[in-house]
Amino acid sequence: MQFQKPVLIQEQRLKMNPQLFQSIQLMTLPLQELKFRIQEELEANPALEVVEDRSTVSIDTEAPARNERNEEYDYFENSSDPGYTQSGYDDEAGDAKRKFMEGALSRPESLHEHLVWQLRLQPISEEEFALGEFLIRNLDDNGFYREPIEILVPEDQLPAAERVMAIIRTFEPVGTCVRDYRESLIVQTRLNPVAPEYTLEILADYLDLLERGKYAEISRKLKTDEQSVLECLEFIKGLEPFPGRQYSNDKSTYVIPDLMVKMKEGQFVIIMNDEEIPVLGINPFFKQMQVTPPQAPQKDVRQFVRSNLKNARWFIQSIHQRNQTLLKVSRAIVEFQRDFFVRGPKYLKPLTLKDIAGEVGVHEATVSRITNGKYVQTEWGIFELKYFFSNSISGSGSTGSRFSKEGVKQTIKEILESEKQEKHLSDQRIAELLAKRGINIARRTVAKYRKELDISSSYER
Repeated sequence: MQFQKPVLIQEQRLKMNPQLFQSIQLMTLPLQELKFRIQEELEANPALEVVEDRSTVSIDTEAPARNERNEEYDYFENSSDPGYTQSGYDDEAGDAKRKFMEGALSRPESLHEHLVWQLRLQPISEEEFALGEFLIRNLDDNGFYREPIEILVPEDQLPAAERVMAIIRTFEPVGTCVRDYRESLIVQTRLNPVAPEYTLEILADYLDLLERGKYAEISRKLKTDEQSVLECLEFIKGLEPFPGRQYSNDKSTYVIPDLMVKMKEGQFVIIMNDEEIPVLGINPFFKQMQVTPPQAPQKDVRQFVRSNLKNARWFIQSIHQRNQTLLKVSRAIVEFQRDFFVRGPKYLKPLTLKDIAGEVGVHEATVSRITNGKYVQTEWGIFELKYFFSNSISGSGSTGSRFSKEGVKQTIKEILESEKQEKHLSDQRIAELLAKRGINIARRTVAKYRKELDISSSYER
């Protein structure tokens, strides 16, 4: 028979109060997200206020210029034309119109919208249009199928789908609604009347040989001369293997550096970008309420004032702690990576979170949080702080080899850039050149680093 009875168990648990959780959360936020978080706290806590905000432009600086524009004499102001209105956007209606016009074309046309628009112009039935729209929605940003047509379309509708696909493939951009880039190149070639002879055969059967530069072998298989193969190659280079990318809605991501490292009088100076972060303070009204409360205030009023003041002070302290920790970690990184800041990325040394944590006197998790999503501007460009943590090519961190992985990758890039006037270097040859510089790594490691640098093999180069 089973029964229950009380049992004493001793265990350790880590409980995190809201203030500590908030402090850790602020530690991980990059500059832009921190600004939004500060704005949220200002809206939620009336005891918190902005003392100074240097990231905004005062309206007083715009007022004189606006007044000058308003005082300009309009020579046609007294025109007898009843339909005449003063130009500009000073009135509310004009301002609303300006905002509408600025936002009307802010979003570019997508690939799917462009194809559907062309599909509407075709003399096809409603059933074929619905099927074509379904096929277009199945395309990714490159213009290729997300799912095979055989899975999406019933077997009895496959002939109709083939007819609609043939129509869509002729749309601008040419070569969409296909399986992959090879099929897209074939479609573009078939629709081009000036395509050289043998181009379709090369794309269908010998594209791998073409990528490896085996022109003589291709000409032998096609029973033609090598010059004809080279003509096909030049034609293929003018095609677009990923036709849908020109309608991609991906936008560039702009980074605002949190720090700047400059050399001044032989010393490194670290400047924090504090202009983007407003200076916060305590609302004087709440301070006065705490010092000299009104006569017989209600209990919930006292609790409201006390709670908001506590949260405001803790929030200000958390931001201060975040900035100080960021400065300490950055100073330690600059000291460890002094050669990088003086001589460039090729001289990046192996460095681990443990090295910086021991120098600053914090936990490794704190270093990981404070360097995540934070950027520093240097003379060699803008880098994420995590970039400076790189393993050595042998061993772990600063206890292993003196050559870091990122430094070796930059050296490989330098070697490949200098090969322009030489024969294309193989991975084995690159490994031999690195060995002469004291960097001993295997050929497969060279190939791995080359792929991470997005550099093609010697055949493709």
